[in-house]
Order: sequence, then structure tokens, then C-alpha cells
Amino acid sequence: MKKVLFLIFHGFDPNNGISKKISYQVNALKQCGNEVHLCYMDETETKKRIIDENVIADYGNRFLSKIIKRIDFSAISHYVKNNHIGLVYIRSNHNANPFTINMVKHMKRDGAKVVMEIPTYPYDSEYEAQGMSKQIFLDKFFRNSLAKQLDAIVTFSDYEQIFGQRTIRISNGIDFDSVKMKTTINDTSKELNLIGVAEIHEWHGFDRLVRGLAKYYTKPQNYIVRFHVVGYFFSTEIENEFKKIVLDNHMENYVILYGKKHGKELDYLFDKCDFGIGSLGRHRVGIDKIKTLKNREYAARGIPFIYSETDSDFDTKPYVLKAPADETAIDIKSIIEFYNKISTSPQEIRDSIMNLSWENQMKTVLNNI
Repeated sequence: MKKVLFLIFHGFDPNNGISKKISYQVNALKQCGNEVHLCYMDETETKKRIIDENVIADYGNRFLSKIIKRIDFSAISHYVKNNHIGLVYIRSNHNANPFTINMVKHMKRDGAKVVMEIPTYPYDSEYEAQGMSKQIFLDKFFRNSLAKQLDAIVTFSDYEQIFGQRTIRISNGIDFDSVKMKTTINDTSKELNLIGVAEIHEWHGFDRLVRGLAKYYTKPQNYIVRFHVVGYFFSTEIENEFKKIVLDNHMENYVILYGKKHGKELDYLFDKCDFGIGSLGRHRVGIDKIKTLKNREYAARGIPFIYSETDSDFDTKPYVLKAPADETAIDIKSIIEFYNKISTSPQEIRDSIMNLSWENQMKTVLNNI
């Protein structure tokens, strides 16, 4: 058994999508036979760094506390040394700087292997698209130096090296116990219901689907297609722009916004819908190869889906429709025709990705250290 510290630089909320993913990874590492501890920030009252439920550093709630939490990692280094941690798995917050570099040096000096997961790569264009380039100003200067100190970088891309460091290439995984397979087979002889679930950013490209619907409905249609959008918008600007496209194209009857849903409410919507809408605009932020969680969730749910990036786990699957990675409106008729040709059952779709369990993915990391 190896002692593992899973390190994140932000808060941990079990109901948050990113936190759920981290929980699945932590559980998977445990299933691989390790003793795993989670280190995260809690800022509900004062700014505290916590491992499991124990406070290892309290930075207070002063003006300087926001700065101190970003530069003081001594409590983490001491924990790694005092508890004989064998592996530190860091989830990057794009915060390479002299302080994170020094932290990794101390961990390595005390005998720990250190890897860092970069959830999305490349990521500069994402920050630029959100007007947040200043947030990674230091990261650009120091990320190669930080990478040099690591044993490897974990990536969901196909890059063999990132910032000069070797990569361990895995897929975003699935916790099959947490994702309910679609059980209802709907009558799609007269209508088709599409579903897109996301924290909605411009790179999801849902506007392309709306423009496709608008083009489809320029002529009277006997066959009805609706788009069910589930999730919050990342910003009011993105929300307002999306709603304007819906209103300007008179698509109010065909695009339904639900906000964020989870649990039984989300299960109900998946049972109601027939076809998933993945990312349709990754090209907008300069990303081609990526293995998104959403593609895997759709497959685990047992529904066919469309996306425009390159995802080697799904590109050749018979239940996947690839959209062009450009700004053209999505061809709704092509979705209808594709759906009507699919003979793969929900169970067969789900079974086709059993190798993508989080346990298998984290085992790949461990085997490569």
C-alpha cells in the first residue's frame, strides 16, 4: 500500500462537478490499494488548508490572507514529510510560481513522487477567451521550471510532452455507480429530443445547434426536434448572447432552458431525451484533441451523441456523429438521419466504455510512476 496525497488549490464541494470528478479519482486510487488523503482549501469563515477533515494551516481572514494562501505551502510539505507520503497527485490550478516550485522540490527531497494533472491543455486560449489572461501571467513564466521538477504530467490529451516534461496520457473516466443508464426508449417517429448538459461556455458551441434548428425550421416541419439545455451559463454575457440567438431566430418553442439539474431530475431528463450534444466549439479556444467528461457521461447514459473535437476514445464509435470544427450551423437533418440508422442499444453503448472506469485510468497513472 502506498500513501497518496491528492492536492487541489481550491475548495471542495461534493455537489460541484469538478469536486465530484476529484472524489471519483480519490476513490479510484483507493480501489487500487492505496491510502489516499485529500488536501483542499476551505474559505467559509477563514482561509484554511485542510487534509481530510483536519486543518493543517489557518491563514485567517485578513487582507493579506488571500496572498498568503497562494505562496505558503509549507504545511503541505511538512505533511508529506511527516506522514511519509509516497505519491503526491496535484491538480493544476495553472499557478506555477517560485512557491509551488519550491513546494515540489521539498516533496521530492523527502522521497515523494510528484505528478501534476493538467485538466485541459493547451489552456492559454481559454483564459484569453474569458478575458482572464492576467491570471496566468506568472504561470507562463514558471510552468516549464515547475514541470522540470515533476515526475510526469497527467493529461487527457494526446501530447507526449507538455512544458518539456513527459506525460502520462489517460482518459477522463466514469464512475459507473454514479451515472444511471437511460431506461426509457422513446417513440421517435414524430420527434427527437436533444440534450446538452454543461456549465455553458462559448466552447460548448450550443449556439451552432440553435442556428441549425433555425435553419431547419425555415420551412414547416412535420418532424419536431427540440433542444433541452441543462446547466448554468458561465457568465451573464454568454447567457444573454445565447438567449438573444434563441429569440432572434424565434426558437423559444424548440430550445428549453432548465438551469442546473442533478440526481433524479437529471435522470428524468435523460430518459426524456434521445441524443446528446457535446462540445461544438472547442476550435474557438484552439483545442482539437481533448477527452471530455461529457462525452463519457453520454455514453455511460447509453445515448448517442455529437461533438466536433478529436476524441480518440469515441471518434470511430458507431453511435457518435462528428460535426465539423468550424462556425457552420449544425445540420439537424443529418442528426435525424444518423439517429434513425443507429442500431446500438443503450446497454451496448454503456458496455463499450467499461475500460474507461476511473479505476482503470488511475491504475495507468500508478503503473507509469
